[in-house]
Amino acid sequence: QVQFVESGGALVQAGGSLTLTCATARFTAAMNTMAWYRQPPGKQRELIATVTNGGTTNHADSVKGRFTISRDNAKSTIYLQMNSLKPEDTAVYFCNTAPGRYRYSWGQGTQVTVSS
Repeated sequence: QVQFVESGGALVQAGGSLTLTCATARFTAAMNTMAWYRQPPGKQRELIATVTNGGTTNHADSVKGRFTISRDNAKSTIYLQMNSLKPEDTAVYFCNTAPGRYRYSWGQGTQVTVSS
């Protein structure tokens, strides 16, 4: 059974930085394009960034220029570098395949809390 393990979340002050990590045992064909999602308190989960097997990335407007998604195929791991964090970035962050691809079970996520 495929599992994603997200880590790296923390409580940080506005303007700070964090790097999130998502690890899985191995990348499958469905994981050709991976994504980071987040779920703010009381809101629905939203897509924030995608990365293809070849490293092509896309970022939501809300995080563009501040967050960077990347992947290490040899380690079956994806990353989310988050800079210039804002209180509105407070959420539980998850990884999974990109929309339109087979969706695996969600992991526990990692909590990011940004204080003002």
